[in-house]
Amino acid sequence: MIKIEEVKNTKKKISSFVNETELINSNLSKKLGIDLKLKLELNQPIGAFKIRGAMNAILNLSDQYKGVTCCSTGNHGKGVAYAAQKQNKKAVICMSENVPTNKIEGIKKLGAEVKIQGSSQDEAEEISLNLAKSNSLKYISPFDDLDVLNGQATIGLELFEQDPDIKNVLIPLSGGGLAGGIAAVLKQLNPNIKVYGISMENGAAMYQSIKKNEPSLVKEFISLADSLQGGIGLSNKYSFKLCQKYLDDIILVSEQEIYKALQEVYYVDNIICEGACVVGVAALMNNKIKNLNGLTSTIITGKNIDLDLHKKIIEGKDIKMGDLTISGSSYVQ
Repeated sequence: MIKIEEVKNTKKKISSFVNETELINSNLSKKLGIDLKLKLELNQPIGAFKIRGAMNAILNLSDQYKGVTCCSTGNHGKGVAYAAQKQNKKAVICMSENVPTNKIEGIKKLGAEVKIQGSSQDEAEEISLNLAKSNSLKYISPFDDLDVLNGQATIGLELFEQDPDIKNVLIPLSGGGLAGGIAAVLKQLNPNIKVYGISMENGAAMYQSIKKNEPSLVKEFISLADSLQGGIGLSNKYSFKLCQKYLDDIILVSEQEIYKALQEVYYVDNIICEGACVVGVAALMNNKIKNLNGLTSTIITGKNIDLDLHKKIIEGKDIKMGDLTISGSSYVQ
């Protein structure tokens, strides 16, 4: 499904709109006892990697469509809105009530229409699919779309070009568009690279689906890693198979572990980012991957976190989000 030549062509196609992001040495390396590099996708024009897949999908849009629609937990919607604005296309973004306000406002500022309805990503997806049918709009899946997958896969190509000696890659995992695309590229370039999908403990849809050997419905929970919320779709065509084939393992981290990882990345590497970005760091901090050897990298996927929430975390305060409560914990060097 993901071919190296197609990914290379995609990289050229989207290059006018997408940054080739830095791969930096992390100051956490000494503390963790491993050689760690961070791929800074938060330095994209929309502050997140999702611009890659969204831009590729919009550039490949057929003239038969009047515009596009999608469902999103935030960053995919922002990517689609940004890409649609650049190409003068209509965009309607459907989101659940669980999406943080700052992400909703960011999308509206890009000129897209936003529809808020339902308490889950699956409900938002249903609305978006109905809009697509009734309004001649192209539905762009956040993960289960070949144009989107090829766009996200360009990160894997860049990563390998920047440092072909990387032995392990830890990728935030939700619907599998990012993890499936990157893993497919890396495994074709070097089958010996270990690729891990990392998700939160509650509501890890891809983890549960692979465990059951089929796309499955999973209850959605509020999480600090809000970008990882949502299902993978029962009719999933691509990302499930890619993750099933190419991921060496899927690792789950707790909300408390994500909280502490956000502190570490901020205080040690001076990076403000989303909870979803640090799940790889959380897994490393808690020794969740056994027999990890050699140069390791993880993707810092986006910076669109609510700054008030981030401030509370770095100050060690308690966090309450809906039914989610996390006891505060001051940072210790």
